[in-house]
Amino acid sequence: MPELLTTEEAARYLRVSERKLYEMVANAVVPSTKVTGKWLFPKAALDRWLTSGIAGHAQAKAAPPIVGGSHDPLLEWALRESGSGLATLPEGSEAGLRRLARSEVLAAAIHLHRLDGDDDNANPEALSAMSGLPDAVLIAFARREQGLLVAPGNPLGLSDIASVARTRARIAQRPDGAGAQLLLLALQARAQVAGPLNSVMPPCPTGPDVAQAVRSGRADCGIATRSVARAAAVDFVPLTWEHFDLALRQRDYFQPGPQAFFRFLRSAAFRERAGELGGYDIGSAGEVRRVN
Repeated sequence: MPELLTTEEAARYLRVSERKLYEMVANAVVPSTKVTGKWLFPKAALDRWLTSGIAGHAQAKAAPPIVGGSHDPLLEWALRESGSGLATLPEGSEAGLRRLARSEVLAAAIHLHRLDGDDDNANPEALSAMSGLPDAVLIAFARREQGLLVAPGNPLGLSDIASVARTRARIAQRPDGAGAQLLLLALQARAQVAGPLNSVMPPCPTGPDVAQAVRSGRADCGIATRSVARAAAVDFVPLTWEHFDLALRQRDYFQPGPQAFFRFLRSAAFRERAGELGGYDIGSAGEVRRVN
């Protein structure tokens, strides 16, 4: 076998599809180099990668003490009050997973949804399928209530996504790959809502931004959690409950910061805060939902 393998040869050697190999290259998971527009894979480097069990260059470096992924008021408060020393970088669930695979964050907060309505396993399945995370673990944080944020009194009488479409209500959007945006797409599909909604652009980065758009009158509604609605003093139309989990590498789970955070999830202060904010079920907080 040659010392430099083509994409076809490397895929065969690693026993993966070429498409999967390209995904691994895109996420800097597998040793590779580009020469005259073509990807080549040093066999010796592949052998070292396989033998050592290293899942890519990104995994070999220490991640900064940052929790990426989705925004959540209870999570943000708990990270601060636990003394974990972990900062937040809320960019959306899918963006958080990609950063986690590249070791750009220590953990990713995720809440993913599927068009077919089987959301209970959406987070574990996404973690399992993510290139560059063969050593990841998924820890439950809470189940959250998601719904429509509307102006006080719900002047348009909105009750679900079908009513949003029927009334042509102006709905605030979230960025592509954000969990709330994936939920909106899933709810549209399940309700068989054809055609685009009356969307307000640009997208709102977080739930509190959706609340501000509704309070200011720039939007009639938008998807966010009950806790966000309560804090912003806007009305809330419940739609569904979802799993909100933390994904991180197994080795990082045992670092002092994450351990301080996960210990805090068992505290009375955490339970009381979840009750104050509203819309949380923390009965499984800290439980392992998946190990890759």
